[in-house]
Amino acid sequence: MAATAHSSTPAAGPQPGLRERKKMKTRIAIRDATYRLIQEQGYDATTIEQIAEAAEVSPSTVFRYFPTKEDIVLTDEYDPLMERELCERPADEPWMESLRYAVRKAIGITAVEEPDVTRLRTRLMVDVPAIRSRMMESMSVTGRMLCRVIGERTGRDPDGLEVRVYAMSLIGGLLETSLYWAENGHQDDLADLVDRSLDVLENGLELKKPEAAEAPPVTS
Repeated sequence: MAATAHSSTPAAGPQPGLRERKKMKTRIAIRDATYRLIQEQGYDATTIEQIAEAAEVSPSTVFRYFPTKEDIVLTDEYDPLMERELCERPADEPWMESLRYAVRKAIGITAVEEPDVTRLRTRLMVDVPAIRSRMMESMSVTGRMLCRVIGERTGRDPDGLEVRVYAMSLIGGLLETSLYWAENGHQDDLADLVDRSLDVLENGLELKKPEAAEAPPVTS
């Protein structure tokens, strides 16, 4: 998700083996070092070499886990959580209720564990064109996940046009919600903004009626 960062605790389910735990630990160390350096000196001044030194790994290890510096900022661990949560919802539950539940759960985890990182991350999405551009490129990964889930719930072809349009509309809406939140100083509650966005996607955009013009003053 656009507004979420990595979780320091694995999601419930089968526990990963030793090798996977080591890989997860390395990923978290690289990401934590990146955010710490960015907070101290800014995004542009932070280099891969500095990140590697702070994370106590080699630059080649950083690139093995994250192809670009932008990926370190943007990559999260929540797509598998979202997919599992959506798949575990009752089959007869309205789709939008399932989606609201899964998104709120991801936001809730982030709000409790890493509120400062989440704010920094969304601020960087607004301020750094390279991060915003990379975010647009990476949206297709979450889009494919949503297409699979939507296809299972609706009985439609996950590669069909309608499913793809619907899935990417959801992702685009959530991305814009994150950007809006950051652009307005993170003053609003993110979960409430997501609810507003999902309302628009569910019900459409209601046109505002033009305000009635004031009646001219009566003259004698």
